[in-house]
Amino acid sequence: MFGRFRCNDDVFYGEVSGNTVISQEGAVIEYKLSELEVLPPSHPSKIVCVGLNYHDHATELGLSVPEEPILFIKPPSAVIGQYGKILYPKVSKRVDFEAELAIIIGKRCKNITYDRAYDVIAGFTCINDVTARDLQQKDGQWTRAKSFDTFAPVGPFIVPVEDFNPEDASIVSRVNGEVKQDSNICNLIFDVPYLIEFISGIMTLEVGDVIATGTPPGVGELHPGDVVEVEIEGIGTLTNEVV
Repeated sequence: MFGRFRCNDDVFYGEVSGNTVISQEGAVIEYKLSELEVLPPSHPSKIVCVGLNYHDHATELGLSVPEEPILFIKPPSAVIGQYGKILYPKVSKRVDFEAELAIIIGKRCKNITYDRAYDVIAGFTCINDVTARDLQQKDGQWTRAKSFDTFAPVGPFIVPVEDFNPEDASIVSRVNGEVKQDSNICNLIFDVPYLIEFISGIMTLEVGDVIATGTPPGVGELHPGDVVEVEIEGIGTLTNEVV
């Protein structure tokens, strides 16, 4: 797996092996992970999100399975990385977590067919689609509720396509150590290649863009002081504190 790091004033991508990071740019330098700042692993132009994309989530909500993916976009200004702080907005009284699998785009692309989808994927990571639920319900559309700064924690690292099976991996969220969501990516309504084909048929996807594939049942409320984790089997755990 690989990630994006800062050491003093230098920002670089590096390969992660246990507690060691080997730089992938310029001279090969080996670092201890503990001496680096872990940055968001991607620098997207946009985050394309999918709503209601788990069978078990649709069942939980008593809703019919959608005929096509339901899309919305979060801005890149919402992105934070591992251990970044989620800022609780003063205008909201209800902020929720949503654990999701994130697809990281590796090639600029448009109109990609289902069978070529994996050719344009750099890898996979975790994302938390943080949402001001009261504002989502009040506004009737989702832009404000989904777009606050820090409302898109992404990370910790990117696992390459060849090292991850997006058809069978557990996905769990925890708040202060208590499990809140516990499902499997096999429950996706629209799988990874379908999403790539569908979304790239609408818009050009740039290198580094993120697709958030939807959340399983069990989403819930966050409060200042909470520590929220998103863990996906084969990827790792994304950890952020709410302040």
